[in-house]
Amino acid sequence: MMRKTSVILLSAATGAALTLFVTQPRSVMMGSSARAATSDTYRQLNLFGDVFERVRSDYVEKPDDSKLVESAISGMLSGLDPHSSYMDAKSFRDMQVQTRGEFGGLGIEVTMEDGLIKVVSPIDDTPASKAGIMANDIITNLDDEAVQGLTLNQAVEKMRGPVNTKIKLKIIRKGQDNPIDVTLVRDNIRVRSVRAHVEGDDIAYIRITTFNEQTTEGLKREIGNLSTQIGDKLKGYIIDLRNNPGGLLEEAVTVSDTFLERGEIVSTRGRNAEETQRRAAHPGDLTKGKPVIVLINGGSASASEIVAGALQDHKRATLVGTRSFGKGSVQTIIPLGSGNGALRLTTARYFTPSGKSIQAKGIVPDIEVLQDVPDELKSRTDTKGEASLRGHLKNDGDEKTGSQSYVPPDAKDDKALKMANDLLHGIKSTAANTTTPAVAPATGDKAAVDKPATEKAN
Repeated sequence: MMRKTSVILLSAATGAALTLFVTQPRSVMMGSSARAATSDTYRQLNLFGDVFERVRSDYVEKPDDSKLVESAISGMLSGLDPHSSYMDAKSFRDMQVQTRGEFGGLGIEVTMEDGLIKVVSPIDDTPASKAGIMANDIITNLDDEAVQGLTLNQAVEKMRGPVNTKIKLKIIRKGQDNPIDVTLVRDNIRVRSVRAHVEGDDIAYIRITTFNEQTTEGLKREIGNLSTQIGDKLKGYIIDLRNNPGGLLEEAVTVSDTFLERGEIVSTRGRNAEETQRRAAHPGDLTKGKPVIVLINGGSASASEIVAGALQDHKRATLVGTRSFGKGSVQTIIPLGSGNGALRLTTARYFTPSGKSIQAKGIVPDIEVLQDVPDELKSRTDTKGEASLRGHLKNDGDEKTGSQSYVPPDAKDDKALKMANDLLHGIKSTAANTTTPAVAPATGDKAAVDKPATEKAN
């Protein structure tokens, strides 16, 4: 289905000549209203051609034709909805790196501080960790070029590159009088989208930060590691999806499948009824029926909402936190040929197993928990949500604005995390009309891709 859609859309995007070739033979069979609509479309295309030629000939400076066309395409797509867009060749490559979750690089997570690049942490078993790069190191030069004046994205792009190529870093480290010069050889780096630890001594905590091609593999690995570490004492799992902006639909399906024995996970519905697709779970709950708590908030969007919705509808998990973002649409990436970038086009809405669309509404947690937000952050910790985006797809009924998205940096201040711990230890129970964490998976099917990142891995 996806391949067919891509071919059709690519064909339509290749130019007016091909469109004319396809539509002209069909016009014989059209009614008068259809002919009028087609005629109006061609009149508008002629208008575009007239404007394009006038800009090329009369603008005060000679414009770049390719930039004019790209801008026109971008305007057409951005006028559809907030998530449809045109990606030039570079943006398309960057998107592919993000969704693959692997690239040629050094293996360090960095952020920008006072115009310099600060190391957040090295990734285990990468060139950076093997060379002794440490958290809080300040990178001042890349191949003898000062990073001062570069954006974070520009610096990251310089550090990434083909595997087995070299790059020299100049580092300032607290406690060292002189800068340190380090030469690293780039290697294949996998982004860690899943992080985990033992909470207390009997709860498995797993944080999923994004849904890329490595996510399900990472989740299964951490479930295995934690269940081995904790052993028979394991009370259950906390799956933290807070401020996870989403990612690949396929990964959302397989992550959900990890916790389910059977039943529908999600359905996607396009413009035509025959384009409806349903994805179902396969036997094999890797957590062996242990209780699951899912943490969500106003920054949990897209793929995160698919997972949360599937586990909630099947009563496989208790959702704790605040209402999610409300992005209930699916985007298809449609390459436009070598050097031409790609379209990111909204092609379907998705629905939870119970048939609900969360578009512009979000998922309501079983237990709402609001965090205590420092006064200086109160104006910046609420996410407006899908319903506040101009041009968003409408939904039936009342749309909902965003909700709190603050996560305390210190776990001891994290009220949602504490609630999850209390639920798994039986200290608190869910309120009436909510699911319980120990409920078994559903027994049958039910009928029916954002915040800018402040840290980068390279």
